[in-house]
Amino acid sequence: MKLIFEKSVKGRDGYSLPKDLFEDIDIKDCVPSYAIAEGKKELCEVSEVDVIRHFTKLSKFNYGIDDGIYPLGSCTMKYNPRINEKLASLDSFSCAHPLAPEETVQGSLQIMYELGNLLAEITGVAQYTMAPAAGAHGELTGILIMRNYFIDRNESRHKVLVPDSGHGTNPASAIMGGFELVETRSNEDGTVDIQQLAELMDEDTVGFMLTNPNTVGLYDPKIDEIQRIVHAKGGLLYYDGANLNASFGLFRPGDSGFDIVHLNLHKTFSTPHGGGGPGAGVIGVKEHLIPYLPTPIVTFEDNKYHLSDVGPKSIGKIRAFWSNFTVLLKSYAWILSMGADGLSEVTRASVINANYVLAKLKKYYRPAYDGYCGHECTLTGRDYKEYGIKTLDIAKRLMDYGVHPPTIYFPHFEPYAEETLMVEPPESESKETIDAFIDAMIKIAAEAKTDPDLLLTAPHNTRIKRADDVLAVKRPILHYDDELKIKDELGYTEADIDF
Repeated sequence: MKLIFEKSVKGRDGYSLPKDLFEDIDIKDCVPSYAIAEGKKELCEVSEVDVIRHFTKLSKFNYGIDDGIYPLGSCTMKYNPRINEKLASLDSFSCAHPLAPEETVQGSLQIMYELGNLLAEITGVAQYTMAPAAGAHGELTGILIMRNYFIDRNESRHKVLVPDSGHGTNPASAIMGGFELVETRSNEDGTVDIQQLAELMDEDTVGFMLTNPNTVGLYDPKIDEIQRIVHAKGGLLYYDGANLNASFGLFRPGDSGFDIVHLNLHKTFSTPHGGGGPGAGVIGVKEHLIPYLPTPIVTFEDNKYHLSDVGPKSIGKIRAFWSNFTVLLKSYAWILSMGADGLSEVTRASVINANYVLAKLKKYYRPAYDGYCGHECTLTGRDYKEYGIKTLDIAKRLMDYGVHPPTIYFPHFEPYAEETLMVEPPESESKETIDAFIDAMIKIAAEAKTDPDLLLTAPHNTRIKRADDVLAVKRPILHYDDELKIKDELGYTEADIDF
């Protein structure tokens, strides 16, 4: 397929306007000086129909959640009800201005207030803030709450404990909050090493950031002992809800001793996750941490909803406005539509699906850890290294079967998690879809032994064949000239790669 620049025909327009429309208008009066180019830009000249057909064809090259399963571990790439998208697009919500007077946006404030109450009930905490924009932003908010809590107590704690099986952004969030990061190792079962945690947890430590189930997809069976160790030293226990899809409706983090609960609404509560879309990393806290929440919060007084100041101990504002409101709206609609029984069924289906995949595939792809998993399972392709096959080759071959590859090489801590394939089949996938994925993986396991070249040169049925991953990172094609230069340097032709 040609680039849009290659379809350019001099003099061809994509629109038509009266010739005298801009006669009395000086462009310098309409556009800031920094945005005005000194020279004329070489833009493509194409008709409207050419533009529409070009980008429609491009959209068909991509793989999306409407095409099939996304078995990406720790991501919860589920199909989401379209009715929630419709609700979020209603003018009364999508056109609401963040600086509008309170009395004109009472409905929006009510949704945030009631969503906070619903999430507090679901997770067992006292109060939520809807302010954080997304996951890592929510983590930083939680860390800053922890910092202000100890500053208020005149305690100069300077360390944060994070397990090697924690969510990937935990270490960066702790460091951005001004703390020293201390990593705790996993034991041979893939869960927290209790002995090491007890040795590292002291009066200089703010607390412990724990993902449960962890990034390997395992519930930690010693959560009661973990919270006792942390709280005995006066620390705080932080819950990363990246994997809440394996928990909500069945048990509540707040009941397990967590002081701060972080949720990714864009993962778990019906908002398309991925593609750089909007997020909402809301933070919930127990009663003793409410004074440190970011300001403002939504309150209900005198039969009216308000944006109220938290008070002098607050960490302050963490962004100009309220998260990504339409994400909150979609999550609110989803929770109400599911109800308490529906939420618990979501978790049960997620856990059953993951363990079904594990049971069917563990004969062909050795599990990183033995035993049952949560909503995702961690398999490995390390047994196929003797045939010259890596996990990457397995993932590439899976594309020939019309399935998006799972997460690979993550988690990556050795010696157990080597050549990993992390699979998460969320509750939205049917047994037939999951069976098709399993069948493809079993066929690939056989191919790895009998015809390894088939995997080493995969994918074969996709528009772009085996890409040079290193070159793609170091030499991205950002312009037509880049394409021509790289083609010439590498000797590529249209038969090799259709750019």
